Amino acid sequence: MILIALAGVGAGAINAVVGSGTLITFPTLVALGYPPVTSTMSNAVGLVAGSASGTWGYRRELRGQWHRLRWQLPASFFGAGLGAWLLLHLPEKVFQQIVPVLLILALVLVVIGPRIQDWARRRSEAAGESAEHVSPRKMVMLVIATFAVGIYGGYFTAAQGILLIAAMGALLPEDMQRMNAAKNLLSLVVNIVAAVAYTVVAFDRISWLAAGLIALGSTIGGFLGAHYGRRLSPTALRAFIVVVGLIGLWRLLTI
Repeated sequence: MILIALAGVGAGAINAVVGSGTLITFPTLVALGYPPVTSTMSNAVGLVAGSASGTWGYRRELRGQWHRLRWQLPASFFGAGLGAWLLLHLPEKVFQQIVPVLLILALVLVVIGPRIQDWARRRSEAAGESAEHVSPRKMVMLVIATFAVGIYGGYFTAAQGILLIAAMGALLPEDMQRMNAAKNLLSLVVNIVAAVAYTVVAFDRISWLAAGLIALGSTIGGFLGAHYGRRLSPTALRAFIVVVGLIGLWRLLTI
């Protein structure tokens, strides 16, 4: 119980700062013996509270972004619904086979995410683009990317924040902190949709003890991440995420 709660604190803080906090809680649950699908469902339910606290902590950075978010929010909503449907209807064997691949993808994105963002920022600056003026073509691409990440997040929540920031960073000449605020809000929508779907359809497959402990820990972690996380080294955070993710990957492949 203590380990799960501490993992929730870490996940809430990391989600608020860089995303991919699920790579802390999901491997922890799997390592403690929870089945992969139960771990994913319990984790999604528990992290809603942490996503909410992290979003609230970054509320100032959301100002001036609603001209884009009014399109991205529905994309995240419907994408998450489709992803949750896939998790609930595909055989558990499919999930066990695809999760290691998704986990590897998530870890790779954690490592190369900063390079993608730096490249996209330089490209936008060279083109003289501004965050307030996004071309219709890029807006369509952004909405499609947000929908695709929503599907991924509804099915397997790990590193959806990294995917969102990578997509926004590649398409928008936006400040990192403002993109992080948008990422927190969109991830919150995905987590809520997934959590509601799992609760309604698979109530008995969720570990409510684990979900409650993660909710408690991630709420605290979300506030800490939003208020103090900017002072931490992103490199150290990413290294910690990769180590924990590799442990979880090893556990998945050996169960």
